[in-house]
Amino acid sequence: MIADSAYRVPPPSDAQAIDWPESFGARYTVFVDVEEEFDWQTSFDRANRATTAIAALPAAHRRFVDHGVALACMVDHPIATDPGAVDVLHRVVADGRSEIGTQLHPWVNPPFDESVSAVASYAGNLMGTLEAAKIDSLTAAVERAFGHRPRAYRAGRYGIGPRTIALLAERGYRIDSSIRPGYDYTADGGPDFTMLDSHAFRTGPVIELPLTTVFTGRLRRGGAKLHGALGNVPKARGVFARFGLLSRIALTPEDMPIAAAIEAVDVALGEGVRLLNFSFHSPSLAPGHTPYVRDAADLARFHGWWETMVRHLARRGVANASLGEILAALA
Repeated sequence: MIADSAYRVPPPSDAQAIDWPESFGARYTVFVDVEEEFDWQTSFDRANRATTAIAALPAAHRRFVDHGVALACMVDHPIATDPGAVDVLHRVVADGRSEIGTQLHPWVNPPFDESVSAVASYAGNLMGTLEAAKIDSLTAAVERAFGHRPRAYRAGRYGIGPRTIALLAERGYRIDSSIRPGYDYTADGGPDFTMLDSHAFRTGPVIELPLTTVFTGRLRRGGAKLHGALGNVPKARGVFARFGLLSRIALTPEDMPIAAAIEAVDVALGEGVRLLNFSFHSPSLAPGHTPYVRDAADLARFHGWWETMVRHLARRGVANASLGEILAALA
């Protein structure tokens, strides 16, 4: 049931660029991949559906609310079908600005008509009928759990494919956030995003909100092409980063030092990016579930990262935007 792999996502045309209203200013959004727990170092397993880490979400959510930050909670099938997890998320979206979207992890999302593999973990690689059936199954599960159809989608592992956006548009989705500019997952059978940047764009009725990724350093104009070439030379990327020549920084607290992320924010704003898109995984809120938060000290650094970042964004005059506010601005 595999149709494609190594999809090279084309850059948007000038006509697809978003002309943000002046009143919108520069804003930022926070996506949370709300998902089950699994060992990131081993093979995918359909049996991994535990959702215990979501118990840490309410306390983290309060921290964000205290700073006026809405969360875009991208929920996958194990979460949407766990009554306890659903109850937690109902309390989160009661803040009036946070919102539930969908996130597709194919290996734990029915129908299970494909063999579990790295290639099949990217939903866009599946046959169109199977990708559509999985999106339908997830959408229905979220609608049953929360009483309304979701309007924002993310392919887990950034596994977008050549049919994904059309499938979303047919189902009434308004936002996709499955693109990670500057990254190339083709060695694992996934998509190649090296031809894209962090600016939002439209594909028909669907608005694409890429995870903001910025190249910093004195050679940052070399961007993804130079970064890719350095990957062919042992330790070259580390050397270039250490000497301030080139670094690839995604806006996430997971394995991205705060000083580098702040520099990336400033570079992105200087390059005219009007909507900064941050992201993290919900299991990182409880130690031991992701490589990024292994213990209490890591968790303290995680929360400190956000405290520092939110204060920096406020100093720069960059306000938070909920998904609803983004759609209203583009209406």
